[in-house]
Amino acid sequence: MRLQDRTALVTGAASGFGREIARRFAAEGARVAVLDLNGAGAAEVAGEIGGNALAVTCDVTDGAAVAGAFAQVADAFGRVEIVVNNAGWSHPNGPLLDVDYATFRKVYAVNVDSIFHMTHAAVPHWREAGGGVMLNIGSTAGIRPRPGLTWYNSSKGAVNLMTRSLAVELAPDRVRVNAIAPVMGETALLETFMGVPDTPENRKRFLATIPLGRLSTPADIANAALYLCSDEADLVTGVVLEVDGGRTI
Repeated sequence: MRLQDRTALVTGAASGFGREIARRFAAEGARVAVLDLNGAGAAEVAGEIGGNALAVTCDVTDGAAVAGAFAQVADAFGRVEIVVNNAGWSHPNGPLLDVDYATFRKVYAVNVDSIFHMTHAAVPHWREAGGGVMLNIGSTAGIRPRPGLTWYNSSKGAVNLMTRSLAVELAPDRVRVNAIAPVMGETALLETFMGVPDTPENRKRFLATIPLGRLSTPADIANAALYLCSDEADLVTGVVLEVDGGRTI
């Protein structure tokens, strides 16, 4: 019960990493707000969790929507101690000039702008409360980029560096900010990252780049998220924790 009596807001929580983070946090005693553009999916996850969960439909690229969602969660639960910026998007793996500007902008809106919006919503609340925790889901793509994902790679590089800068600036407010950098994971975006069908042959080629020989799973990321958002990590801020099976070595 490492998150007993705390409220955690998780974006992109209808599936993948976000779903498992929400479930794990609830199992550790947290009240959990399940935010997602997919309202039905968010409601399904909240239903699985039970009475300590709240489903909120939210477009994280819309600043007003994010502010409204944060206020809704704070009103429902009284406070919000933890925010996990998990929502993410990618263009398909392929030649960089094949990515049009609208797609580029969507990648940045979901991966980067969303953290800007959430920071504006959460920081005043945390300053009044005397502290808080933000966890951003970055990527190994922002540390050791794969060809074919240039624009996505750069967005995650921004997330990784933004995390460290936020940590420094918000430390006087007792707000800890960390990130997780997962290696390619078993989520709905897997084929997008690979740029080819997820066949045993194609997967073997990608696994060969990961020393421990497997993809990340939602449980791997939820375990790391739990540590970074708990009191066990009370002196940890500005860290981009690589959960990558050795990919970035």
